[in-house]
Amino acid sequence: MQINTDYAQRVVVDTTQLEWQPSPAPGVERKLLERDGGEVARATSVVRYAPGSQFAEHGHDAGEEILVLEGTFTDECGTYPAGTYLKNPPGSRHAPGAPDGCTLFVKLRYQAPEDQARIVLDTSDPAQWQPGLVDGLRVLPLSSYGHQHTALVRWAPGTLFNPHRHHGGEEIFVVQGLFEDDQGQYPAGTWLRNPHLSQHQPFSTQGCTIFVKTGHLPAAGGAATRR
Repeated sequence: MQINTDYAQRVVVDTTQLEWQPSPAPGVERKLLERDGGEVARATSVVRYAPGSQFAEHGHDAGEEILVLEGTFTDECGTYPAGTYLKNPPGSRHAPGAPDGCTLFVKLRYQAPEDQARIVLDTSDPAQWQPGLVDGLRVLPLSSYGHQHTALVRWAPGTLFNPHRHHGGEEIFVVQGLFEDDQGQYPAGTWLRNPHLSQHQPFSTQGCTIFVKTGHLPAAGGAATRR
């Protein structure tokens, strides 16, 4: 299966307008934003667990990133309420579930084999947020390895950022509020992918919180190599 695998193209998806699709696990549904492969795939998805649903134990040979959007996610290693960022390294295994249900933003198979750090962060802790590059921005770094960087960015109402270019591309998921740039407006639930060397000037008139990943997209068009 291939969905949005031409990394030279800009992609904007309003995930609130997508239909939920069943997964192999009963009670677990997905909205597929990007996918290159079958059930084992380089993929980006919004995933919903019904109360009491659980995936069988499985491995992540090229890693997994999760942001818990709603509810509480669990596995053998812990319990992760809404606002938790979780990074499982290549080679990790778990049997995830949600006794009371949850909704997640999930990225699979983007990590280098050497990136072995497991990260669990409570993003609701205000002490972890740092000032951004312009007034009105607060940033919570989530993960960095090589040229790849992942963060949450909180925009106060009326914040304007400088025009800039994305070396290695940029991917955004709007968690809350309304994110904007010179090409459009993106309400909560919107997923954007800006290709290598694309440029824009982002801002937010109403304020927003966004998940941002940079430096992970190929320099040329076509599908990226899966590890």
